[in-house]
This record gives sequence, structure tokens and C-alpha cells, in this order.
Amino acid sequence: MSLLECCARCLVGAPFASLVATGLCFFGVALFCGCGHEALTGTEKLIETYFSKNYQDYEYLINVIHAFQYVIYGTASFFFLYGALLLAEGFYTTGAVRQIFGDYKTTICGKGLSATFVGITYALTIVWLLVFACSAVPVYIYFNTWTTCQSIAFPSKTSASIGSLCADARMYGVLPWNAFPGKVCGSNLLSICKTAEFQMTFHLFIAAFVGAAATLVSLLTFMIAATYNFAVLKLMGRGTKF
Repeated sequence: MSLLECCARCLVGAPFASLVATGLCFFGVALFCGCGHEALTGTEKLIETYFSKNYQDYEYLINVIHAFQYVIYGTASFFFLYGALLLAEGFYTTGAVRQIFGDYKTTICGKGLSATFVGITYALTIVWLLVFACSAVPVYIYFNTWTTCQSIAFPSKTSASIGSLCADARMYGVLPWNAFPGKVCGSNLLSICKTAEFQMTFHLFIAAFVGAAATLVSLLTFMIAATYNFAVLKLMGRGTKF
């Protein structure tokens, strides 16, 4: 067998769905974790600078942000490892293995491992749906703030007075109701929206949201591929041995 024929056989049996899902998973997780980490840092600075001068008002928020950042580190490590494992499992159940080793036989342990991957991937997909929904919350808050700034910048588009247009961090539960000032209104809010820090944080949250969406798509692809791989092992296997 020539080298070209060997490569052609391997390509025919390559798990392209798992390859695409792995690349999308790595891209999505990197985007979500990297941008989400920096966006949380930017939010912390904005709260400290403009919305509250009393550290006790946002102490709990800072602790939550730092906790989320540590969770991000763990999430990145876990998904990179799990994506590599799913890719390896995809290669294990491809036609390339069957063509190289002849009879398509698998062990009971191999079937059990594939079933485990199906269950874990399904559970991760459900959990990540919640993460995806939560990642939309800061985008919604920043978009509302940006929309308010647009109304201040172009007063002809609204009937409300500029001074009554505000962004209240307390309304979203970011700060307690007794925080002072807790909100920024009028031209002061417009000046915040024009800062590079606000613009960067807003766009980082959007990028993190896109990364969460990409990761969700990759998990759905992984789930379909893992289910198919399990079916291949269970239904197409001609022999089972310990």
C-alpha cells in the first residue's frame, strides 16, 4: 500500500464532525473565557469609578467577579481537555480503525465509554444552555445603557428630558439599593459611554456571548457525533470481547 493510498483511507474514515466541533469548541471557549475575564475586570473598574464611592457598596460584587474569574480558569482547562478526549473517541469509532484492523470489533468497556461520553456531553449541553443565557444578561445591561446614551446624544429622538435619562446599576442588582450614587444621569452618563473603557467592556461582553454561542453549537455537534459513534459501536460491531 502506497503512502497516498494510506492517507486516502485515513481521510475517508476521519471524524470530520468531531474535528469541526473540536475546533469550534476551542475557539468558543477561548473567546468566552478570555473576553469574559477582561469584561468582568472592566465592569469592576466602571462600578468603582462612576457608580459608587463606598467600597462596602460593591465589595460583594467584587467577590462575585473574582469568583467567576476563577471559574473561568477551570472552565477553560476542562473544556480543552474534554474536547481532546471527545476527538480521540471520535477517531476510535471511525471507519479508519475498521479499515486498518480488519474486523470491526469492540470491547464492552469501549461501548460503556462511548455511552458515558454521550451522557456527559448531554449534561454539559444542558448546563451550557444556562451559561449561554446568563452571558446574555450583561450584554442586555450594557446595550440598555448604550441606548440611553444615544437618546441623550440625540435628544430629538425622545420626549424625556436629558436629566431624567439615567443608568441605574441598582436596578439590575449590581449594587444594593442603599448604594450612593448608584446611578448616573444626563451628560455624565454620556461622557461615560464615550470612554474607551466602556466601549471596550461592552464589546468584550458581546464577544464572550458569541464565544458562548459557538461553544453551545460545538457541544450540540459533539452530542450528535457521540450518539452516532455509540450507535456504530453497538449496532455495527460484529463482535464483542472483554
